[in-house]
Amino acid sequence: MSTQQPTARAARAWWVASIAGMASYIDAAAIVSSGIAFVLYQHSIGLTEGEIGGLSAMLTLGVALGALFGGRLGDRFGRRAVFLLTMAMIVVGSGLLVVASGFVPLLIGIALVGIGTGADLPVSLATIAEAAEDHNRGKLVGFSQILWMVGILTTMGISAVVGGQGQFGGQILFGHVGVVAAIVLLLRLTVPESPAWQAARTEGRAGVHTLSAEVSGIRDLVKNRGYLLSLLALLVFYTLTNLGANTGGQFGAYVAVNIIGIDVQVFSLIGLLSLPVGIALGFWFMRIVDGPHRMTYYLIGSIAFIISFAAPAIFGFSLTTYFLTLAGAAIGGAFAFEAIMKVWSQESFPTLLRASAQGAIIAVARFAAAGFALVTPALLATPQLTYGLLAATVAVGLLAGWLGFNRRTVSVFDVESGKVEDGEAAMTSANQHAD
Repeated sequence: MSTQQPTARAARAWWVASIAGMASYIDAAAIVSSGIAFVLYQHSIGLTEGEIGGLSAMLTLGVALGALFGGRLGDRFGRRAVFLLTMAMIVVGSGLLVVASGFVPLLIGIALVGIGTGADLPVSLATIAEAAEDHNRGKLVGFSQILWMVGILTTMGISAVVGGQGQFGGQILFGHVGVVAAIVLLLRLTVPESPAWQAARTEGRAGVHTLSAEVSGIRDLVKNRGYLLSLLALLVFYTLTNLGANTGGQFGAYVAVNIIGIDVQVFSLIGLLSLPVGIALGFWFMRIVDGPHRMTYYLIGSIAFIISFAAPAIFGFSLTTYFLTLAGAAIGGAFAFEAIMKVWSQESFPTLLRASAQGAIIAVARFAAAGFALVTPALLATPQLTYGLLAATVAVGLLAGWLGFNRRTVSVFDVESGKVEDGEAAMTSANQHAD
């Protein structure tokens, strides 16, 4: 019996991680699908270049706004209610994108998909973290990053088949997002409300003096030095590293084709072949993140991440430096970017602030990336200078992550479970040591 109970709990945790983590799959699929489908819709529906830009901007804006408000709603009203509503929004939005015949319904559809996806991300990640245990929490949260890459790979595979079929190809791409979201919605009906969230809410209403119950307002993030330092470290880390990663992802084709001189088909093939490498590194991250060598890998990933931008900045753009960029981005992305941000975010904030804090972190990073993308084409007129600036920007972000979490030995879960007493002092002390 004692063997079966932990096994059953572990199986439930993996089930929650898989179903809740599909938010990351849909996030990736929606981004890639929209980039391809709107081009396919251009002639059949008659979209202008300005309208395509507006639709892409709406997706980014929707994700940012959704993350900002969805995280707070998840802390106030529960994980389950929010992640069911958000998935329903994605289903409706995807359906509109399939049947739309003009700009306005496309705009409404992409707004629903963006807001739904953004609102889902912080709530789903909190759900995963709260279903896990100390020995596998990082692994289960990190699994969402695998699903994100699988979302890209699957969408690119579909686009390779239907990309030449015009509007119908675009409808297939958006239909894929909608069908997956509908299946996930049905499967999420089997996921109960987070016990940790329920306990925190019950304790708060009963006036019980616990960290989970007492720390629930946004002002608590500012009043508590420990939470504030964690929030600032994560904001700087993720926002600055995301500027580099987003530039590489959004303008990678532009750089490869127009600056290096690589054929579009060759670029697409290289990108497709590099995804399995990223997935393999993601699984390795899952293997090490809950162990004692997390920050060693973070340091390795940080060096690789900086090299990915510094190599072309110093040696110029060539096929050799391009492959250095790809390799550095793969290693850095696995060990010193979004996956570790997700883990740190879960470990740094109490239950009734967990989704709110991560939603704010995601929102700020997406807003910053969208703003930087507006000027990136002009900056790439001097590509070596731009990549040098990106290397410096990413380095500052990585330094913030190192200073904020290098010596962290206490997580909020330790405090909430009673393993560590005087939670506020413990978290504040952890951040002061990290400084």
